[in-house]
Amino acid sequence: MAVLAYSLGKREINQHFTIKNAKLISLAAVLLLLVFHITSRYYGGRDSCEWLLSRGRYLGEDVWQPYGCMMHKYKSIEAKTCLAEKRVAFVGDSRIRQLFYSFVKIIDSERKEEGNKHEDISFEDKSYSINVDFLWYPEANNSMKERLISWTHEASAKPDVIILGAATWSIKLHGGSAEALQQYRVNLTAIVGHLVKLAEHGEVYWVLQDPVNEEVLSENRKMITNQQLELYNEAAVDVLNSSKRNGKSRVRLMAASRQAALETIIKSDDGLHLPESTRNGAMILMNSVCNKILRPIDGSCCQTLRPPNLLQKLSACFFLGSAVVFVVFHLLGNSRHRRHVPPDVESLEEKKPATAAVPLGPKAPFQALCRMGIIMGYFYLCDRADMFMKEQKFYTHSTFFIPLIYIFVLGVFYSENSKEAKLLNREQTDEWKGWMQLVILIYHISGASAFIPVYMHVRVLVAAYLFQTGYGHFSFFWLKGDFGLYRVCQVLFRLNFLVLVLCVVMDRPYQFYYFVPLVTFWFVVIYTTMAMWPQILQKTANSGGMWHFGVLAKLLGLLMFICFFAFSQGVFERVFSVWPISKLFELNGSIHEWWFRWKLDRFVMIHGMLFAFIYLVLQKCQVLLEGKGDGLFSAKISNLLLFLSVVSFITYSIWASSCKTKTECNEMHPYISVVQILAFILIRNIPGYARSIYSSFFAWFGKISLELFICQYHIWLAADTKGILVLIPGNPSLNIMVSTFIFVCVAHEISLITNDLAQVVIPKDSMALLKRLGAMGILSLIVLLVSRVSQPTPGV
Repeated sequence: MAVLAYSLGKREINQHFTIKNAKLISLAAVLLLLVFHITSRYYGGRDSCEWLLSRGRYLGEDVWQPYGCMMHKYKSIEAKTCLAEKRVAFVGDSRIRQLFYSFVKIIDSERKEEGNKHEDISFEDKSYSINVDFLWYPEANNSMKERLISWTHEASAKPDVIILGAATWSIKLHGGSAEALQQYRVNLTAIVGHLVKLAEHGEVYWVLQDPVNEEVLSENRKMITNQQLELYNEAAVDVLNSSKRNGKSRVRLMAASRQAALETIIKSDDGLHLPESTRNGAMILMNSVCNKILRPIDGSCCQTLRPPNLLQKLSACFFLGSAVVFVVFHLLGNSRHRRHVPPDVESLEEKKPATAAVPLGPKAPFQALCRMGIIMGYFYLCDRADMFMKEQKFYTHSTFFIPLIYIFVLGVFYSENSKEAKLLNREQTDEWKGWMQLVILIYHISGASAFIPVYMHVRVLVAAYLFQTGYGHFSFFWLKGDFGLYRVCQVLFRLNFLVLVLCVVMDRPYQFYYFVPLVTFWFVVIYTTMAMWPQILQKTANSGGMWHFGVLAKLLGLLMFICFFAFSQGVFERVFSVWPISKLFELNGSIHEWWFRWKLDRFVMIHGMLFAFIYLVLQKCQVLLEGKGDGLFSAKISNLLLFLSVVSFITYSIWASSCKTKTECNEMHPYISVVQILAFILIRNIPGYARSIYSSFFAWFGKISLELFICQYHIWLAADTKGILVLIPGNPSLNIMVSTFIFVCVAHEISLITNDLAQVVIPKDSMALLKRLGAMGILSLIVLLVSRVSQPTPGV
């Protein structure tokens, strides 16, 4: 009865929730979200600078998250570069002095909080001509006004950035009287005009008062209450907002540090001053001042939109042109297209039609390009336009492990009988790719790379993908012997189409999407190894056992080739730094990232090839028992291998947990990752019942794993993977659910578009294919030349 209910439940879900319906829902959601964000920007009138300065929340205990944007953590060299030849002035009381010291410590971490308490303090970095001064003005009075007037008259001494704040001394000296508050308002009114003049040629910030911990205040400060501070803050906001022009105040109010202090003032020793570890104001200020200058990719607050470069404009014209042609074909009534492929109700997979598909008509490629253009527009809005919000990642064990448990429960719920029980059959490899991809996605969005044990296990998953590359392509060439140009171009197109489009639309280098260059490189290596003389295939090896040693000799030669490059970094860098090859492997002008990625998993592909060879030979010799329900080996051997596999899993996890640094772990990874991969294969395949079932849920994701991996960069994560895309602000859980739903639908649609275009771009006729390749070569050369004159994308 339970099994029947389980089966009926799955069927009921899938009958009403097909992938087509899901895509329609996601399209409607995107349109509604666009309307929401455009309306909120138009009527709310706030930009990311105001978000940064006005509000936010804590992620954990000490990571401040501004509302709707990402805050970059500035290093000393970055701060010096930004503030070179600038003067910064902090004007106010002891709280502003604290802010001054925190700001200076970003520039020079060795600077100590020393100097007389009630005097001016100066900091200078002569190498960068940076001057940062603290000026002791504990009250907003005539003395402060005179200082501001002097700056308006002396252009040479005028600071580029001014940060002011005062109130506690006014409360303390006058006992929190109503007359003192009224005088504070009058004094600010007299000052604000001069602040506005200074803001015309620089940046001026007024810092609202942080709360106090009234319980630990000394007796002579007991009159400084949170109620009094709130009244003074209200007065400052009223006066400064009265100076607004066109709805915006030239003098910026800094309220975010006050909101942060609401949660951290309890840690204060004296109840008035925040401990150094909880001061976020200086980093908020640095982001407000420097983000628009340095434009760090993970600092989206206060950044203005970068205009699209020439290639991006040309790509937009290309997609628009394709849409126009599609509309013309549609109006002319040219509708010849492939027959619709019905979805499988149970697994949401597309069944292969029983009869041959109708050839694609002339309208079909333009329709595919039109769909791709709409999707690329969404990519651009998510990660290049100031449309949606972004937030930084923050790792906790719950943000990684709870979603992990959830998806594995879903995976088990959608378990089905497999069509065959062979080792690593197609359904099983799709399942393997699917659950690995989902784990990697959770790993990325949760920021779990900060936790070394998780980092190392995910490194094994990436290695397992490359293992499958070696296994799959070796098996194909060994069994089929198809080394034709059509096959090669089909593989390369399906691997690279989306990435090449994103390189143009998102203005990113090819190496940025590191996994695709890695898989492409190893495919070319496998193809070259198998295609070069002598071509040894299974049918060749069947004629004589010595041919098997020929395959092993080829693999040994490939291993020596890999070892030579792995231990000759200079040679490696010289080879891959040659133009135009360097355009494929450079990231930010260096091939260091490519060297790191290549070296990290340099052996696993050859492990996959060797495993495929051994398995196919054993299968041919009928050594393995691959019937449904049969153990892969005899009972004794199966139990021994299962025991060793479980022990290796546990041993690896203990080792990964004991690693102190990623560098230490990565040194060992190329040599031991294969043990974990083989252990999983054996555990998954030795028991006959395990080979006879698979998860259609994981297998569905496995079919679009490449698209999922690439699309996450811009429409699930944000700021080129540094942050998280925020479609629904204020509700992180709902935001993740909605953005994930749209992201998966987009990835699936791109997979279909790639398959459609592959049929058009890669014809089976050899002469037509050569002509296409020639045209693509010329187009690639033009793109390379245009990219040289286009504005490069700076990053920090």
